[in-house]
Amino acid sequence: MNQVIELEGVAKRHDTAGAPALGPLTLSVAKGEALAVTGPSGSGKSTLLNLIAGLDKPTAGVVMVAGRRIDQLSEHALAKFRREHIGIAFQFFNLLDDLTVTDNIQLPAQLTGTSRRAAAARAGELMEMLGIHKHARAYPGRLSGGERQRVGVARALINRPELLLADEPTGALDSASGHDVRDLLMDLHRGGQTIVLVTHDLALAEACASRTIHLVDGHLALDTYARAVR
Repeated sequence: MNQVIELEGVAKRHDTAGAPALGPLTLSVAKGEALAVTGPSGSGKSTLLNLIAGLDKPTAGVVMVAGRRIDQLSEHALAKFRREHIGIAFQFFNLLDDLTVTDNIQLPAQLTGTSRRAAAARAGELMEMLGIHKHARAYPGRLSGGERQRVGVARALINRPELLLADEPTGALDSASGHDVRDLLMDLHRGGQTIVLVTHDLALAEACASRTIHLVDGHLALDTYARAVR
């Protein structure tokens, strides 16, 4: 099975005196896998996500994503790589309030040079799939939290990334909206999308993930697979 993520001996230190924030850690994530990353605050979850996204560089080790060794790329090359291969859904959405839903979703595609017509067609397809087409001309401030998270996921998927990273995607939502996002992640996983989900919510991990790892003090404490594919 193809590996979308391969980490080999990866470690991250924020200072030379203290313990590593992460690692050393060796981990691989296969194409189509939905991996939940759990653990207490300070366990290294966000550090791991940032290393996989190329938002931070490891102190040691190798980070491979979608067949590229990203820990050796320049900042410019990393930004281009992220736009083309990685989608990120953030806890607080990170939508632009002065752009419509459609324009927020289209933006990453236009940054990669996709024509406006093609970007609009892909955005329309995603809005239909995610049940937010009726909000196409609305501005984010008029939407519920769950609807804004769906817009964020659509934006993350606009360039058909090999990998979707979700950083506490239900952390800022009420329970009803959180259930909507859970169902969305489950649907994406069933459709074959490779997902890495960082969450404190063990129920969300259990519902959405085919595999869960638990970090403690920057180290892998548990690595379990779901009993059956949902």
